[in-house]
Amino acid sequence: MSDQHAKPAVAPPPVPNRPDTPCVAVCSTTFDDICRGCGRTVAEVANWVSMDAGQKEIVWQRILAQGYPRRNT
Repeated sequence: MSDQHAKPAVAPPPVPNRPDTPCVAVCSTTFDDICRGCGRTVAEVANWVSMDAGQKEIVWQRILAQGYPRRNT
């Protein structure tokens, strides 16, 4: 077989440079399962250290679109 018709490998888009965590030390899930400081779910907070960069980026995109992270002002 010839490699002439093989498609080149496509690299995933680069992940933006972000802080290690969206945590702003304003942790509260008193009223629901969403932290009022960073906007992550309880499961996302608990699993953050084991998530890969792509999974974290999906969370980052959602929370930024929702106006998080928030500082207690």
